[in-house]
Amino acid sequence: MQDERKLTRNLSPTAAWAFSIGTSIGWGSLVVTSNTYLAQAGPWGSAIGMIVGGLIMLIITANYAYLMNVYPSSGGAYTYACETLGHDYGFLTAWFLSLTYLAVLWANATSIPLFARYLLGDIFKIGHLYTLFGYDVYLGEALLSIACLLIVALLCARWKHAMAVSMTVLAIVFTLGIVICFAFAAAQNGLRFEPSYVPDRSAFSQVVKIAVISPWAFIGFENISHSTEETRFRNTRFFRILLISVISTTVLHIFVTLLSATAYPPEYASWLDYIRDHDNLEGLKGLPAFYAAEHYMGSFGVVTLMLVLLSLIVTSLIGNITAVSRLFYAMGRDGVLPGRFGKLNSRQIPGSAILLVAAYRRFSRSSDEPPSVGSWT
Repeated sequence: MQDERKLTRNLSPTAAWAFSIGTSIGWGSLVVTSNTYLAQAGPWGSAIGMIVGGLIMLIITANYAYLMNVYPSSGGAYTYACETLGHDYGFLTAWFLSLTYLAVLWANATSIPLFARYLLGDIFKIGHLYTLFGYDVYLGEALLSIACLLIVALLCARWKHAMAVSMTVLAIVFTLGIVICFAFAAAQNGLRFEPSYVPDRSAFSQVVKIAVISPWAFIGFENISHSTEETRFRNTRFFRILLISVISTTVLHIFVTLLSATAYPPEYASWLDYIRDHDNLEGLKGLPAFYAAEHYMGSFGVVTLMLVLLSLIVTSLIGNITAVSRLFYAMGRDGVLPGRFGKLNSRQIPGSAILLVAAYRRFSRSSDEPPSVGSWT
């Protein structure tokens, strides 16, 4: 029998923006992105390249907004492919989307031990398992990642409105945190960089290189395309929300990258020497954005970026779990996945799909009824 319950419409425009930006920016923007961009194009080459990349993303934004208006249903690109190209293309699109979201989800889940190492020291370094590329993997840290993922999944399966509010608050927190740290650095440094680009390479080639790789930093901005059934505003506002999200993402990535080049330890002659050697450094010196924040703001800067990093991790977990669960929900309704994943629990949330995302399996169920996520209500 077809489930007549519908997804509740609880997403405001602000919440939709929060889901979009919160899923497109992750911990890598503070720990990885700035180092990678600066090493390849310097501060201004990176900034200009990201602006070009953001403009390219606006083309994709316009297309997504159009499709979200025409096909306002869960599933995002999977639904669009099914409706326009047929179910075979939809099937392939669904699994590519699933792999993308799950890879990003686990990348953010496994970043939690890194956060714990800087904040809590070695408390979770228990039970050494193996070493991969010089990185020691511990059982305690693995269990920490799994526990955090399961907790977030449980919360998403029970308190939909609370998760939307949390996404909004945390998105505002990391946005303000990055802006504040950048403002302090810009006021004291004047954004004077020497060199402005990586020497011995043309500025144009550096800008092009960053522009070409920048779109990966926007993975997840289309998160709300999976939740169009859950918005409580006119579909014509989707383009405006996605536009603001892309602009916000671009600006925040630029701020973090420039912040990372404004300060460097005294033993280095320039930001370039520092960035090229940062892999050999530990503590705050190994994190250029954090080092710069401490340089200009002291411990307040470090605490601010710690809150930013924690907010980025949590929003990425909530956003990716929400997106892929709605994708699985749409696949369940279409029979691509077992029917139980296309059903809603008593709180009108696709709880079974969320459990599938968290890799929870129930072997004792033989019927088509949803697993006991309904009992979580």
